[in-house]
Amino acid sequence: MRFLSTLFLLLSFSFAYSQSFQISGKVIDEKGRPLESATVYLEKATDSSLVTYSISEPDGSFELNGNTSAENTNLSISFAGYQTFRQQLKLEEEIALETITMEVQNNELDEVLINATSPPITLKKDTLEFNADSFKTRPDANLEELLRKLPGVEIDSDGQITVNGRPVSRLLVNGEEFFGDDPQIATKNLPKEIIEKIQVTDTKTRAQEFTGEDGDPDNKSINITIKEDKNRGLFSRATAGGGTNERYELSAIGNYFKDNMRLSVLASSNNINSSGFSYDEVFGMMGRSAGRNVFGNNGSGITKAETAGLNYVNKWNDDKYKLSGDYFFGKNDTERRTVTQRENILPDNRYFTNSEQRSNLVNNSHRANTRFEIEFDTLTRLSIRPRFNANFGKSNRFSSEESLDGDSELINDTETSNEEDLKSMDFSNNLDFIKRFGNRGAFFSAEFSHSHSRQENDNFFYSESRFYEEGEEVTEVQDQFIDDNDNRDAYSFEVRQRSVLTDQLFLDLSYELEYSNTNNERYVYEAENANGEYNNINEELSNDFEVTTRRHIPNAGLNYEGDTWRINTDVGLLHTRLENENFLEDVNFDNTYNNLFLRARVRYELERSKSLTINYNTNANVPSIGQLQPVVDRTNPLNVRVGNPELRPTFSQNIRLNYRNFDFSTRTGIFSWFNMNFTDNNVVSVTTVDEDLRRRTTYTNVNGAMSADLGTFYNKQYKKDAREFRYRLGLRGNYNRNIGFTNEVQYMAERYSVSPSLRFTFAIEELLDINPNYELTYNDTQYDINPDRNEDFVNHRIGIQTTSYWPENVVFGNDISYNYFGNVSPGFDNTSILWNMSLGYQFWDEDATLKVKVYDLLDQNIDTRRVIGDDFIQDTSNLILTRYAMLSFTYKFERFGGIDRNGGRGRR
Repeated sequence: MRFLSTLFLLLSFSFAYSQSFQISGKVIDEKGRPLESATVYLEKATDSSLVTYSISEPDGSFELNGNTSAENTNLSISFAGYQTFRQQLKLEEEIALETITMEVQNNELDEVLINATSPPITLKKDTLEFNADSFKTRPDANLEELLRKLPGVEIDSDGQITVNGRPVSRLLVNGEEFFGDDPQIATKNLPKEIIEKIQVTDTKTRAQEFTGEDGDPDNKSINITIKEDKNRGLFSRATAGGGTNERYELSAIGNYFKDNMRLSVLASSNNINSSGFSYDEVFGMMGRSAGRNVFGNNGSGITKAETAGLNYVNKWNDDKYKLSGDYFFGKNDTERRTVTQRENILPDNRYFTNSEQRSNLVNNSHRANTRFEIEFDTLTRLSIRPRFNANFGKSNRFSSEESLDGDSELINDTETSNEEDLKSMDFSNNLDFIKRFGNRGAFFSAEFSHSHSRQENDNFFYSESRFYEEGEEVTEVQDQFIDDNDNRDAYSFEVRQRSVLTDQLFLDLSYELEYSNTNNERYVYEAENANGEYNNINEELSNDFEVTTRRHIPNAGLNYEGDTWRINTDVGLLHTRLENENFLEDVNFDNTYNNLFLRARVRYELERSKSLTINYNTNANVPSIGQLQPVVDRTNPLNVRVGNPELRPTFSQNIRLNYRNFDFSTRTGIFSWFNMNFTDNNVVSVTTVDEDLRRRTTYTNVNGAMSADLGTFYNKQYKKDAREFRYRLGLRGNYNRNIGFTNEVQYMAERYSVSPSLRFTFAIEELLDINPNYELTYNDTQYDINPDRNEDFVNHRIGIQTTSYWPENVVFGNDISYNYFGNVSPGFDNTSILWNMSLGYQFWDEDATLKVKVYDLLDQNIDTRRVIGDDFIQDTSNLILTRYAMLSFTYKFERFGGIDRNGGRGRR
């Protein structure tokens, strides 16, 4: 409460000595027609710094609101194809301008327009474009810091970007991917000073970009354009650091630009759970809220990572030929430890399991991607994209588990160990041909894809299980060598034809064929003696199993693409053929399933930046090999599994409703959604528990599962000169209804959760950033098989991030988060405090930084969590990083257009 009071006083003081103003007017063309989406912006007369901006409404009206200490300003209005309007204004509380008539641009004004300032924001048909220089940041800021300044753009502590509530799934540089599909490599490493424009669009595939089709309105893509004078040069950064507890970090990245060619190289090594590519300007490779392990599951474990990568992009012959490729190498050494307490709910009683797992995995990975595109002419394009992935690893795992009845009496316990050699390789290739017919939207496309994957696991497995009954102890031992091989070949072929019925109405005809063949060979050999020889095959536990899937999807659709309404429909048949063949047993079948294939999307653009979207689609998914193969799996002696070859594909229906509204004049945004999913033939486990609490699990299909979630976010921004205040209010709700079996009795479990949240940002440019946040999550789970075990609890999360840039060249950052976990079991901590601190000093013209960082300053961080399942309640605690301190040195080098920013001179 004291912090919020202080923040309010700071905010009040910041805006007290400023002048509030409101400027209104209307923009028309020479024929008196209103101009919608013209950019109206106000700059200080003294230094041309941006004061505020807005976008004109459909009737041409606009309104500028703001606070500033400046008295004399320049008003500018820009619209594509028209001369920029400019007028000097002396600010008053209210200014009503006369109607402004824009004049058509002529080529003789080109030189004047080039020298004029660009508008801060431009709205085109499907693109929202920001001018980077209009948004002031620190001189050495990166792309992420710039994005945080843009209206409607938010970046969370994990680096995930949203624009007006919608996730950003792709980030391009000059229209091409930057190191594959990881946006954070670009946001953390591209310097702001080389960026000219930031363009936000609906996410499109490469084919959609070429054909001009609509993209996915639920996801956004960001394209970064580089300034022309910065598109020839290089920039790089290198960091080295060492700390307590033998923690260390090493990383380097170099980028070379030359017109259409770009070459990037990076390398890193660390043992602080960092990928090494995502460098935070304040906390370095430690990152913000860095309790997680980016390589592990659920954030657990400690990883030593060594990585290297190369990315190359080029275009030739007026962009007729395009080539891009990247290669990554990674070596990860991950240690994990997990302690679990689980309450298992049965129809008439309950029992408990306590377990501990320890593991170490050393893995070498290789990943390579290439894309080559050739445009034979402006209407014809061929794209080829091969990919290769390989992993070679060695795993050592140990686990112990005990089962207790409802009175906490020990019934059984087991210890298992695994020494496993892992090898997997995957190759895929995609060929995409597109032929457009004219410029009205008609096209023909053909796409062929092939993938081959192979996985080989050699596992030396040992377990010793003890069962206690009436004072007697029975011991079972498994000493086995398991040779497990998976091979999968998949092919797909799709042809599409779009015909133009009217200027805005199209007919789509499509046929898609998908074929996959998967073979699993699992041979289990029993130990002959203590000499480590495994020659006796256990046929009961072995299998040689093949699954072949064929899917045919013929469909047709009508698509209307107007300025206000966009309606896309596809209706067809989803024909699935599933064949299973067991080469060791006479268990084979060949089944065919037919389902309705339906996709529909309606988008209503109420006005610019305000839209309503409704989506509906269906899908069918084939069960996994493990769920299908009728062979006994005893790798967990207390939970023996066997597949069911008669499983049917899961059929799902999804309905999604989205609403978005962003008002540029008031910097206010609303994003809301509602999503429902219905599932038939859902694959669920059927578990039988015997009197020794030994479980036997198989699978079956059930109907009636569904899920729903809804939410809304409201954000608001206030800005006065160098001071800015933002807040975001959020509310999310979830409902899940699952049907399953426990001890062969069918049950229904319903889970509800409600999560309100709020986030604030208070910033003074080049001085201070304060970002507090709070989130509460209420969980309620109800079981029809055992109502006495219904669960409800509340989790809380409070955090604050602060960064100060005073005194000059000193950067002081703090990232504090407090977590409270409701209703965990005794013996598990239910509170966690993670405080990361960083103090950096910049010198050598801010190109060098010496930094002291402390991770988990209070040594209070834990990883405890409660999971509520359909028929269980589980608490876990994981091994995570603990407190360490580190001293690091970072140096940046940049040279563009022949000028060395570090003091030297280079060549063009």
